[in-house]
Amino acid sequence: MRQVTIKSDYLAAATKFFDEFVDAFTSFDGNKIAERYHVPFVAVHSDGSVETMQSVTEIAAYFQRFLDQYHTDGCRSCTYDNLDVIPVGDACLLATVTWLLQDEDMDTVTSWRESYNLLCANNTMLVLSSVDHAD
Repeated sequence: MRQVTIKSDYLAAATKFFDEFVDAFTSFDGNKIAERYHVPFVAVHSDGSVETMQSVTEIAAYFQRFLDQYHTDGCRSCTYDNLDVIPVGDACLLATVTWLLQDEDMDTVTSWRESYNLLCANNTMLVLSSVDHAD
């Protein structure tokens, strides 16, 4: 990953982060996605339930569950849309995207809106927490 200076380049940094996230997703490998997350990581689901992961291994297993189900459901790729970014201080930002999971014909299998609290640490952007929006 390239160095990120959120204060001066937050929209470009968030775009690069999510573009790289899409690349990691298409591997369907929870370990590759887990590399993009801070430990600990907190996930808030659309029903208000909360999961906290305390290790990279837990984060990878968490995402592998979703990836396996998405693949079973016919998902073969993903993209995002409607990126909104709000800087929070010099080293964090709040980014919200609409995820679109697609089948091999690029038809949407499922979609949802999700917000991310992102931290720039050691020249890498990492997810501290995420919140799935209720429909």
